[in-house]
Amino acid sequence: MPYPQDALAPHETLILDLHPHWWFIAKSGVVLVAAIAVGLFASFSVKNEALQWIVAVWILISVGWFLTRFIQWISTHFVLTSDRVMSREGVLAKRGIEIPLERINTVFFKQGIFERMLGLGDLEIESASKDGAQRFEDVRRPSEIQKEVYIQMEANDNRKSDRMGGIITNAQHHDAPAPVASISDQINQLAQLRDQGHLTEAEFQAKKSELLNRM
Repeated sequence: MPYPQDALAPHETLILDLHPHWWFIAKSGVVLVAAIAVGLFASFSVKNEALQWIVAVWILISVGWFLTRFIQWISTHFVLTSDRVMSREGVLAKRGIEIPLERINTVFFKQGIFERMLGLGDLEIESASKDGAQRFEDVRRPSEIQKEVYIQMEANDNRKSDRMGGIITNAQHHDAPAPVASISDQINQLAQLRDQGHLTEAEFQAKKSELLNRM
């Protein structure tokens, strides 16, 4: 289930959209497989009806746990865009975290030896927000995510600098005075108007004298 594109701003670009690592559901999957294996063995080899009922209940609990974890896994997103880091989880009742890139101070990741072998770890983002550090568990390739977050932070800063530079340049152009035609150019324009019949000779001479007096 991909992250919905309509949840992004018009100028925003999706960089990463990740579900938690498969280890998130592995433990419940192992328990479910074990319960099914024991259930098959009990159904063929064990004649104790009470024990069979216990195994059946165990299987039902294992199925419920696995389905719950799977729904949590498929509905949980770690999202990095060109503007922010987000986390979304839940199907009916939803919970989310959103951190603008410009407010991020530091990104940490933590991996044990076993986690490095599987390619997962925990990511912690410190930001200038009221919630402080945010921790994201069982993320895929946390070191690569850390690197990508820093890349997008730098790109975001560069875009903001470019926008500010454009605003300043436009303001300077807007405030610059319009070029004023020289007196000789104005006299030539009056002469053209006279030659085209828009001014009489007397009007031309009067305007010409007025312009020459300004010199």
